[in-house]
Amino acid sequence: MESVSLKDREILRELATRKASFAHCKRNEEILEAWNNQARGVRDTPTVRLLFSNFPWEVVTPRLRCEGKDARKLESELLSSMVGRELFDDDTPISDTFDVKLIVSVSPFGTRPNIKYVGDNSNAYHIEPVTDDIEADIDIFRGGSFSVDLEKTKNWCAFADSIFGDILPSRIIMPSLTGAITNPLVKLADMENYYMAMYDSPEALHEIMDMATSVYERYYDYLEQNGLLLPTNGISPVAQESFAFTDELPSEGPITSTKQVWGFLESQESTAVSPDTFGEFVFPYQDRLVKRFGLLSYGCCERVDAIWQDYLSKWDNLRKLSVSPFNNENLVGEYLRGSRVVYYSKPRAELVTNRGPMNEDAVRKCFKAIAEAASGCMLEVAQREVGTIFGDYERGRRYVELAKQTIAEYWKP
Repeated sequence: MESVSLKDREILRELATRKASFAHCKRNEEILEAWNNQARGVRDTPTVRLLFSNFPWEVVTPRLRCEGKDARKLESELLSSMVGRELFDDDTPISDTFDVKLIVSVSPFGTRPNIKYVGDNSNAYHIEPVTDDIEADIDIFRGGSFSVDLEKTKNWCAFADSIFGDILPSRIIMPSLTGAITNPLVKLADMENYYMAMYDSPEALHEIMDMATSVYERYYDYLEQNGLLLPTNGISPVAQESFAFTDELPSEGPITSTKQVWGFLESQESTAVSPDTFGEFVFPYQDRLVKRFGLLSYGCCERVDAIWQDYLSKWDNLRKLSVSPFNNENLVGEYLRGSRVVYYSKPRAELVTNRGPMNEDAVRKCFKAIAEAASGCMLEVAQREVGTIFGDYERGRRYVELAKQTIAEYWKP
């Protein structure tokens, strides 16, 4: 790590102090109580957050003051951990530690994708497929790999501790186990070729799905055999930008089995096929991975209503289900009502991203519908897929305020 100037050190210590104050304030206690109620299966106050992962250049980058490269990285991580609370006053829980994710890498296939992004500060991209015939070129998919860099993770912790560890001690955290297959596959073959393979080359597609699943299974074995598993509980990340609060998994080590931690799966790339086709080409491989997890969070933007009864409902360890606007939200509410599965709502983003004044009536209407659909369910709301708030922090704060007010009025436990 590079040396940190006195000026940068003072900035970082100031931010660490600010985060510690957030962590120890009464508001954070209330937020943690809401998350812990959800962890115990209690239908109480729903949590609401506005997530900024698609527009950090509006809420983090402009506020960076450090000059050194490594100092700016620390500064960015500190600022990022506080955006939800500091700028939007949402229900993001704040830890009294500097949390460092265990550095891991998993690639289910042996070929790298060729993706072209559109301009700076853009999440739009185009896939240049590496093949248009997965059966003929099946060998390019072989050779998936994984790695864990514990030493680099510990070095970053030590670097942070040397600057502000007396204020905000570092803590290594492990995100939920991953198991994505259809997403990396589509990034190699593109969507059309993936769909056509179900018809033209079903045996080859099954072989590809099996080899990817086997990579993840070997990765989980590696974590177990090398003592690299960490608790996934409390303020530690579950994929899709949620948290791992639960009373069903250990919050302290040692963790010796992947059945003691959270996992995450999704297959939004297969959302346009029939439930039976999902059941043939996706579910059997996901099912193998689900059996390795303690608890499961499922879904991204796909329709889960169509595959709930025959497939997703079979997983007894499912505890968080993504409910995007592409679903029949009322139907999903019926499926989850009274259960321990969190209705993880991801509303449409245009109500906050449309240009011009925010339509507050439309925002209220949106969250009224969500609240009514999810009444009787454990409800968690995360406004994802936001590309911009036009640098207007008050816009984001007002949006959260409207969402919370409306849900408080219409959601019933």
